Amino acid sequence: MMSFASLLLVGILFPALQAKEFTKCELSQVLKDMDGYGGVTLPEWICNIFHVSGFDTQTIVNNNGKTEYGLFQINNKLWCRDNQIQSKNICDISCDKFLDDDLTDDMKCAKKILDSEGIDYWLPHKPLCSEKLEQWLCEKL
Repeated sequence: MMSFASLLLVGILFPALQAKEFTKCELSQVLKDMDGYGGVTLPEWICNIFHVSGFDTQTIVNNNGKTEYGLFQINNKLWCRDNQIQSKNICDISCDKFLDDDLTDDMKCAKKILDSEGIDYWLPHKPLCSEKLEQWLCEKL
């Protein structure tokens, strides 16, 4: 049986992955520098992220032989590496980096995806996030 001191030491040495479920307004604040990037407005980003991950950084979805990670649902086939499949790893990053609450690397990779694939890489965009975006605005900004 593990002692309390041993458990405490394990907790200190191996901290839990810092995940976060954002609110619309928190996410709007963090992503404000992406507003207008590639012609995509901040409400479009917020809408897409809601529909692919529910604002939860720890979202992982298995989809047609690939795995998608984090808020932006970045896949392991092209954009990041994991131990499941051979990846092109275009963003030069481990997929698990998209599961924490630091969105710096997520945003950098999302911009690469947008530059390469366009906004329709995120499937909800055309049917759900291309018009009537007022609900995705945050009045606090």
